Amino acid sequence: MAKHPFTLPDEDRALSPYTGWTRAHWEAVADGLLGAVVPYATPGAALYHLPGGPPSGSGVRSDGLEGYARTFLLAAFRVAGAGGADPHGVLERYAAGLDAGTRTPGGDGPEDWPLITDRGQPLVEAASIALALRLTRPWLWDRLPAPVRERAARWLSDALTAQAWECNWELFPVTVGGFLAETEEAGEATAAAAEAAIARGLGRIEPWYRGEGWYSDGPARHFDYYNGWAMHLYPVLHARLSGDPAALDRYGDRLAVHLADYARLFGGDGAPLHQGRSLTYRMATTAPLWLGALTGRTPLAPGVTRRLASGALRYFLDRGAVGPDGLLSLGWHGPYRGVLQRYSGPASPYWASKAFTGLLLPAGHPVWTATEEPGPAERADAVTALPVPGWLLQSTASDGVVRLHNHGSEDARYDPHYTRSGYSTVTGSTPVDAGPAADNHFGPLLPDGTWAARSAIEPLGAGDGWIASAHDAGGHRVVSVVLAHGAAEVRIHLMSDSAPEVPVRLTGWAAGEGLHSALHPVHGYTADAPLSGLSTAFSTDARLPVLTGRTGPTPGDRLFIALARLTGDNAPPPLASLAGVRVTTPPADTPDPDAALAITVEWTDGPRRHLRITSRAVRAD
Repeated sequence: MAKHPFTLPDEDRALSPYTGWTRAHWEAVADGLLGAVVPYATPGAALYHLPGGPPSGSGVRSDGLEGYARTFLLAAFRVAGAGGADPHGVLERYAAGLDAGTRTPGGDGPEDWPLITDRGQPLVEAASIALALRLTRPWLWDRLPAPVRERAARWLSDALTAQAWECNWELFPVTVGGFLAETEEAGEATAAAAEAAIARGLGRIEPWYRGEGWYSDGPARHFDYYNGWAMHLYPVLHARLSGDPAALDRYGDRLAVHLADYARLFGGDGAPLHQGRSLTYRMATTAPLWLGALTGRTPLAPGVTRRLASGALRYFLDRGAVGPDGLLSLGWHGPYRGVLQRYSGPASPYWASKAFTGLLLPAGHPVWTATEEPGPAERADAVTALPVPGWLLQSTASDGVVRLHNHGSEDARYDPHYTRSGYSTVTGSTPVDAGPAADNHFGPLLPDGTWAARSAIEPLGAGDGWIASAHDAGGHRVVSVVLAHGAAEVRIHLMSDSAPEVPVRLTGWAAGEGLHSALHPVHGYTADAPLSGLSTAFSTDARLPVLTGRTGPTPGDRLFIALARLTGDNAPPPLASLAGVRVTTPPADTPDPDAALAITVEWTDGPRRHLRITSRAVRAD
């Protein structure tokens, strides 16, 4: 049953057999979200002071600008997608807010916008405002009095030279520049600065394109949804709005390649994979799906695009993402502080506005008129290696669960949403301060009594049904391999340079009610008591299986193997029956301290895999 207060049209199960939702549902949700924030606007409508949590690290005034900017973006998609039709007069209040906020920017009056400064949050919000103005130009900007346009252009122009953080922030000056370059009120000098900002920002992200449709969000190995809702979104939209066919080919073709992988990140229940930072943006994960359809750069059938996007929107609305007051909460389903960062404020969730990019597609577009088709996770079991981000995706059609085995993406600042070894569409990570209750974690016990964290992940290869990496664990080098088939996994860890008698510990999936999470010891482990009563974004009573072991003097004694499983199926077969594992260790007197360990995994109803593992390499046959 829906947990939101919006009045929606009747379902259309003929057109949308999986979700029942149509374009009219998206419009109704947009209208509901826009109407709900009105009581929290300042009298001049320049700032939106939303309830729902403490201020972000940027302060109350910046948070108020965030409320204006992100809901304005939603209004822009809604009105531009309707060809300028605005029956609720939403653009009128955003025009009023633009006027009030830019009168004395940097002041301390109740309507004054903060200035755009180096690495400040207003730079982010300036990009949303500029994009919204660009999308609605005929109905808002072109009708404003000249003095208001001139003030707004001056305020935005600071974004052209403001220093950005070395990540997707480099695209915010690009987005502001795209608008100002076409704006007469900006003047010739600002227009030239806008073109320079565009070239500079696009040039800075170019080394972060790692191939096969994937960007890193900065120079390190940061892979998550920022690929879709930032790294692809802004360059592709800018190319389209600028009418630049060469740029659209360049960035659009990358998007098309990305979407072939990206579509696999959505579960059969509509949930996007729960991984990475800024998860409170929720259905913003659908933005690249719509963008591919909007630009004709997608490998997905129109009915698949809508099924995935509508499925995600409905998933969140049906699970309490919008409260009785019609506001998006800080959290995942409902409020949940475990997914927040220091920059998260009460209005932050409204970057979910990007989900409504699809409204730019006319009502007669095939993405709205085609019959929904199943997404990849609903069609057949699949195990898909993504070598660029260092991920192995594992999905099962019977329960619609998607699992991600992470052997390449990390960011210690945002642990646990990057550095755990596994993520899924039905489980959430235990919080960063969970300590021994950290999910999907292997590590040795350190002298201070803590379990070593995972850092410095080094991909070691991926192939048909497997992926491998090495990482540092408190000074210990750990080589890890996962093999996946159906809903089962074989998890292999080699403590390559450890002394004897070092305790080690493996945890599995932190699963709530209706899910089965299990670990079975195969080599080097014994079963320990599971942990229960854990809090995640999905459950307040998740259960976590645990195995423990201890290193010995030989390479074979530093090898640890377990079977693991996460499934939503009822009465799954015994985990131990799903695979056989055979280990061949080098002779105890071998002169080679780095001799390979040979491991054979034979799935009961699947293929046989042969592995050779050393401290530096993994080879699979």
